Amino acid sequence: MDTNHPCSEMLHEPSIDTDKLSYEIFSILESKFLFGYDDPKLWNVSPDVSITPSPVTVGDDANVQLMKNQRGKICVLSIDGGGMRSIIAGKALAYLENALKVKSGNSNARIADYFDVAAGTGVGGVFTAMLFGSGSGSEKKPSFKAEDTWKLLAEKGRKLYNQNSSFVKRILNKSSNAKRGFEKVMKEAFTTLTLKDTLKPVLIPCYDLSSSAPFLFSRADALETNSFDFRLWEVCCATSALPGLFDPVSMKSVDGKTRCLAVDGGLAMSNPTAAAITHVLHNKQEFPFVRGVEDLFVISLGTGQVLEGNYEVSGWKAKDWVRPMARITGDSSADMVDHAVALAFGQNRSSNYVRIQANGSNMGRCGVNVDSDWSPGNVRLLTGIAEEMLKEKNVESVLFGGKRIGDQTNFEKLDWVASELVLEHQRRSCRIAPTVAFKQLAHKS
Repeated sequence: MDTNHPCSEMLHEPSIDTDKLSYEIFSILESKFLFGYDDPKLWNVSPDVSITPSPVTVGDDANVQLMKNQRGKICVLSIDGGGMRSIIAGKALAYLENALKVKSGNSNARIADYFDVAAGTGVGGVFTAMLFGSGSGSEKKPSFKAEDTWKLLAEKGRKLYNQNSSFVKRILNKSSNAKRGFEKVMKEAFTTLTLKDTLKPVLIPCYDLSSSAPFLFSRADALETNSFDFRLWEVCCATSALPGLFDPVSMKSVDGKTRCLAVDGGLAMSNPTAAAITHVLHNKQEFPFVRGVEDLFVISLGTGQVLEGNYEVSGWKAKDWVRPMARITGDSSADMVDHAVALAFGQNRSSNYVRIQANGSNMGRCGVNVDSDWSPGNVRLLTGIAEEMLKEKNVESVLFGGKRIGDQTNFEKLDWVASELVLEHQRRSCRIAPTVAFKQLAHKS
């Protein structure tokens, strides 16, 4: 028998004072009582599975680890916010999806097939909605491919952000044309979809001015009540409503009972990784077997850091610091979340937590406006910069110690992530008890 097959570990599944057959029967009964499974297929023992007793020593670390592996890992995707710089996140997603296709041998593989939870801020929230929003049809496939994420920015950036006016004019006039352009693109992308129409749990933040607190749009909450179900196109507008570029978004739930005056999600959490982890650890209904971060596999995508100017010039006037200050605040907030999450994973950091980030160190000061210039030439230049950044060695943030260059490139890390995701996906077909138990969408009236 092929010992490399992901199911081969089931042949030596350890048990204490019982044999393999008893363990399988117990697992079936546990699944039935916990989840109400009545599928008769669960009661058929696979012919590939041996029922020969496998003696095991209690202190056998390898067997104990195999027991832990049977729980599986919850796969979490987090995407930072960051305006046009999110092109690098879009490029990373496209590369990851292609790697999943190659490693799984499935030409139709999608990001949503391999992740259990997704969180995104700002443009990262738009990407999350694109990758996990599902249109009509029985197959329930994502409406967009990963390649469509960065292409949406590249092809419709000028319409999204109304590039007929300068950055300063948009700040002063709060152009309503930009708002209409962004809304039009979002409506075309998501039509009548709501949070309930996402395939997996999603989390997309904004800041609610009416309550003076962060607000988290959540599929899990939407499935509980229509009072927390919102139209996806409005959610995308809310998380992307950067002050000075867009007016606050006044929105209400599908039943009109919950209202929100939303501005940019990046103001609340530029890096939503911590929110996604917290959601999994406390959502025992959908993730019943999770004990801690050791049961998670988290991939966090940064937006990259393009050097636009010299921040060390001491003679700058206050007005010159408006954009750099906003950039520094967002990047620092994202880095602090990265620090906290990495520390929380402890000894599992290298195996269970991956941060894809680049600082453009080999690009120099590119001389382009990454936030406000969506001209075709500038978009092509920044798309090339994003690809070069992913070829760079991965950047790790050291708490109060600047940046540290890793041993692997971002592309190499994404390849490893794809391998781990495919392996976890294959192992799930071998397990009796489910790794996840997602809430299902009830029939819409």
